[in-house]
Amino acid sequence: MDMNPKRLFDIAISLLGLILLVPLMVFICLFIKKEDDGPILYRGIRVGKDGKLFNIYKFRTMVVDADKKGGPSTSDDDPRITKIGRILRKYKLDEVPQLINVLKDEMSIVGPRPEVPQEVATYTDEEKRILSVKPGMTDYASILFNNEGEILKGSSNPHQTYREKIRPEKLRLALQYVDDHSFLIDLNIIIQTILIIIKTRSTKGSANVD
Repeated sequence: MDMNPKRLFDIAISLLGLILLVPLMVFICLFIKKEDDGPILYRGIRVGKDGKLFNIYKFRTMVVDADKKGGPSTSDDDPRITKIGRILRKYKLDEVPQLINVLKDEMSIVGPRPEVPQEVATYTDEEKRILSVKPGMTDYASILFNNEGEILKGSSNPHQTYREKIRPEKLRLALQYVDDHSFLIDLNIIIQTILIIIKTRSTKGSANVD
């Protein structure tokens, strides 16, 4: 079992997060179930370190069988998103169950966001280096493209728009992380992620006042 400082940090943060967020998660589960009585969690296949497949956990934010009703990229105006799902996505709360993936050593708190097998199959040899580290809950791209759904909004083909406007820079940043990651960089990414979430809440609050 790999118990390096990064792994110990992941275990500590994921355990603390799950304990502190239990009340919030209970409310989220109730709201999801109340809306359409479908599954609470979404479990999708992702590619992890060294190409190993795993099931990523998220709170379900889309209608049941959404994958059969549209593509893999989701814009803010995607009709498949549920009412509670829009709120969860806005504040990144749908990602909270991934703390379980972190505990299971399938993910890290910080690392390149995991992709679906179809996307990884298109990686060049250089891009495959991304699979040399564990995927994470947040990374450089999560910060830069925190409004990914807004970028894709209005597109007739969101996945094509994703590949043209987001994917190239996302992969570049993932490779940058592979080459330069450290504990201090991880802390910086976590802090920036938290600040963005706070900013999103403040912006929402200001909009409500107006």
